[in-house]
Amino acid sequence: MGGLVGWLWLAIVIIPIYWIVITSLKTQSNYYLTNPFAPPSDPTLDNYRLVIEMDFPLYFLNSLLVAIGTVIPSVLFSFMAAYAIVRSSGASRFLRGVNSLFLMGLAIPLQATVIPVYLIIIKLHLYDSLTGLVLPSVAFAIPLSVLVLSNFIRDVPKELFESMRLDGATEWKTLWGLAFPLTRPAVVTVSIYNALQVWNGFLLPLILTQSPDKRTLPLALAAFQGGPYGVNVPAVLASVVLTILPILILYTVGRRQLLSGLTAGFGK
Repeated sequence: MGGLVGWLWLAIVIIPIYWIVITSLKTQSNYYLTNPFAPPSDPTLDNYRLVIEMDFPLYFLNSLLVAIGTVIPSVLFSFMAAYAIVRSSGASRFLRGVNSLFLMGLAIPLQATVIPVYLIIIKLHLYDSLTGLVLPSVAFAIPLSVLVLSNFIRDVPKELFESMRLDGATEWKTLWGLAFPLTRPAVVTVSIYNALQVWNGFLLPLILTQSPDKRTLPLALAAFQGGPYGVNVPAVLASVVLTILPILILYTVGRRQLLSGLTAGFGK
């Protein structure tokens, strides 16, 4: 029964992907004349060429900059905060209160903070800029990152940290020389997860940007469907393929450490 359910779920996932890929290789005229699930008799890359000519590389670069600008500071700050909360020799009631504050951040949905975030970005004169997208994204990425990294660091034997301190290692050296190598799967996990969240993010770019040259890929896809690509289904799906391709590559490269980090980070 479990194997049957597994095959059923595989079909549910594969069939839409198959339809998207084969449709993106069809011409607009053939799409309406042939079976939607039949492979194209004469595949063409004209749809991909058309999408690339319509500033798709610019939108891709914007999404890449926002993703990198979010992942690096959020993971770095979260890792140091998680270490201080769990293993720092100077851990105090204040740090436990900070951890509670991070956990409270998990209960606040992004949709509930749209108006305050919008007003703050306006006051900072960052509206319609990529920096204005990065700062809120970092803030919303930190709570879950701290939770995962804290659980993972807590699983590292305490004796290892004590031996490092007995050898005269500073907290900074213990952090990067011991904690970081042992928690690398968790770091990869939160990095991939945060990158996917930012890459697929739609609400913040919609609220905090206005100029076409500041669009990210999800916002550009919406514009493609409502603009000159409104009736050109193969071109729209070609843009979808180009959008999900980096996500697929990222998951394929880091899937082992992603699964390891998720299972070990929440093992307790």
